[in-house]
Amino acid sequence: MTDRRAHLDSRAVVLLLACCLLWGLQQIVAKATLPSMPPMAQAAVRSLVAAAAVSAWSAWRGIPLFQRDGTGAAGLLAGLLFAGEFLCIYVGLGYTTASRLVVLLYLSPFVVAAGMPFISRAERLAPLQVGGLVLGFGAVVVAFSEGWGVAGQGQRWVGDLLAVLAAVLWGATTLAIRATRLASASAEKTLFYQLAVSAIALGVASPLAGEAWPARWGAALWGSLFFQSIVVAFASYLVWFWLVRHYPATRLASFTFLTPLFGLLFGWLLLGETVTPRLVAALAGVATGIWLVNRRTVPRRD
Repeated sequence: MTDRRAHLDSRAVVLLLACCLLWGLQQIVAKATLPSMPPMAQAAVRSLVAAAAVSAWSAWRGIPLFQRDGTGAAGLLAGLLFAGEFLCIYVGLGYTTASRLVVLLYLSPFVVAAGMPFISRAERLAPLQVGGLVLGFGAVVVAFSEGWGVAGQGQRWVGDLLAVLAAVLWGATTLAIRATRLASASAEKTLFYQLAVSAIALGVASPLAGEAWPARWGAALWGSLFFQSIVVAFASYLVWFWLVRHYPATRLASFTFLTPLFGLLFGWLLLGETVTPRLVAALAGVATGIWLVNRRTVPRRD
C-alpha cells in the first residue's frame, strides 16, 4: 500500500519547483547539443546513463529491480511510451524552436486531467479547477506568443506536430503508471523500466535512421550529457515518479506549467534576454491557475 495524500503539501511544492526549474533548462541544453550529437543518439545515451545510475542507486539502497511482481508488461508499456515521447522531443527540436516545442509539450496536463477520472473517481476536477488548468495553459501561450510573429520557414510544422505527440505520450505515461501495477511499484523500478526500455529502443533506432555518432566527445558534450542524464533523467525523474505515487496526478501535472516559464527566466539570466510585461502577466496567470487547481473542495455526493 502507498501513503497517498489528497493535496500537495509544502514538501511536494518544493520538490515540484525544483523539478520544473531543471526541466526549464532541459530543452535548451538538448537543442544546444544537437550540432555535437544527433537527436536519437543523444536521447539513447541519456537514457542509458540514467538507467545505470538508477541501478546503482537501487543496489546501494537495497531496492530490488528484477524480482517478479507482475509489473513487466506495464513496465514495457511505460518504457515504450517514454521512448516515443523523447524521440518526438529530440527530433522535434531539429525542426522547431525550443520555445514553441515546450509550449506544445505542456498540453500534457490536459491529457492527464482528461484520463484520470477513468482511473480514480476521487481525482475528478471541479469546474473551477478545470478553469485553473485552462488559465495556466493560456498564460504559458501568452508568455511565448511574442516570438510567434517571426515568420517560420521550412518544416517547422513537423516539429510542432512532434511536440503535440510528445505531450500526448507524456500524459499517457503518467496515466499508465497510475492505472497499472506500477502504481504500487517503487519509484526506482518505475523509472528504471522507462529508462532501460527507452535506451534499447532509441539505441536501435539511431543507427537505423543513419545517425552519425560523434568521433570526439568534448567537455561541452560531456557536460550536457551529465546534466541531461544524471541531474534530469535520474534525479529529477526519480523525484517526479515518487510524487506521482503519493500525490494526485492532476494537481501535480498543473504545476508543470511553470517549466516553460522557467525556461524564459533562464534565458533572461543566462542570455540577457528581456523580461517583458507579458511574461510577468503570464507568471501571475500560472500562479493563479495553480492555486485554483489545488483549492480544497468539498467532496460531492454521488
